[in-house]
Amino acid sequence: MTIFYTFKSAFIGLKTHKSRSFLTILGIVIGIAAIMLVMFLGQGAQGLILGQVQDLGSKIIAIAPGKEPKGPMDSSTVESFYSDSLKIKELEALKNKNNIPNVTEIVPTVFGTEVVSYENEIFRPMIIGASESIFSIFGVFPDKGDFFTKEQISSKAKVVVIGSRIKEELFGDSEAIGQRVKIKEQNFQVIGVLPPKGQILFFNIDESAIIPYTTVQQYILGIKHFNRIIVQAESENDVPFVVENIEKTLRELHNIENSEDDDFFVISQIEIADTFKTITDILTFFLVAMAAISLLVGGVGIMNIMLVSVTERTKEIGLRKAIGATKKKILSQFLIEAIVITTTGGVIGILLGVFLSVVATLVLNYAFNFEWVFIFPYSGAIMGLVVSIFIGLVFGIYPAFQAAKKDPIEALFHG
Repeated sequence: MTIFYTFKSAFIGLKTHKSRSFLTILGIVIGIAAIMLVMFLGQGAQGLILGQVQDLGSKIIAIAPGKEPKGPMDSSTVESFYSDSLKIKELEALKNKNNIPNVTEIVPTVFGTEVVSYENEIFRPMIIGASESIFSIFGVFPDKGDFFTKEQISSKAKVVVIGSRIKEELFGDSEAIGQRVKIKEQNFQVIGVLPPKGQILFFNIDESAIIPYTTVQQYILGIKHFNRIIVQAESENDVPFVVENIEKTLRELHNIENSEDDDFFVISQIEIADTFKTITDILTFFLVAMAAISLLVGGVGIMNIMLVSVTERTKEIGLRKAIGATKKKILSQFLIEAIVITTTGGVIGILLGVFLSVVATLVLNYAFNFEWVFIFPYSGAIMGLVVSIFIGLVFGIYPAFQAAKKDPIEALFHG
């Protein structure tokens, strides 16, 4: 029997029992589709986050107060938010070109949440206190009006630039520029409205109110320290040099000799990108592993169905052996049938996974306003096909052996 005839016989066997064949491959289809969808979501999330990091530029460095957290559940994560180790003297030392050359911008930042109201409308946005350079670093500029000036920062002016969502919630179709909103019982004049921008790392710009940092410290948060100091290096190549100088400057200022005693920590955009990439890779791996469990279930189902098929076709096996078919040929036919079943399931699963990925892209873009890009998970497709063939080989070999070892005389008189 030629290999072509062996494949032909396998397809005839599948077509003879269409419903059973479909139910047999269903577990494989679901498993491969799940793997494709998970890998698509993992790559898409990674692309979205890394894209936002790259939009901000790889030259951005963030300085945070407190000890560096060792993990998401580390108590240092909370303590760093309330730490007051970054104040005006640290800001001035960092602005000194003798201490830190190769820097274009240094932006002190404070943030929190507070209710903003206009007449009978209220909204609770993120309050971001910063210098005027925050707009160029975030790459977002007022669609209407203007951002605040250095003079307004120095005078602690009660002015605010609001995101598009705040404008919509408080003012609707009315003009917002020049109006006064209340924040913590203080009147703030709206001087700018930002265009829709969406999420930038940890901030949703559309739901943020940006105010001079001096004003936020004095009238809203009642603090004298900074939650972050954002530094922009002249070039990506300067980042390691700038980070080194930042650490050296702050350690000298705080009389710290051992880095383990640092009351601040420095994070570059490159480190943030690497961290996010590692997190999404790990999550994708575990989700793929969970989805792969259904493939094992599907493999067991295929083995059971193939054993039933061997029993039903005992006479056929006996007849073929009687006219000269060898054990090897019988083994090959049933093994190829199993592989054809799983490979067919794999192909259908890949197509279904691609369809679900396209649907997920449309939902995420239009329903949640994400800038989600469809990325075909080639690695998932290749892995899906390979795994499908492997499952057919592994779970089909036992039924194939059972078929191959049947005695032709007993098989002919079976049933």
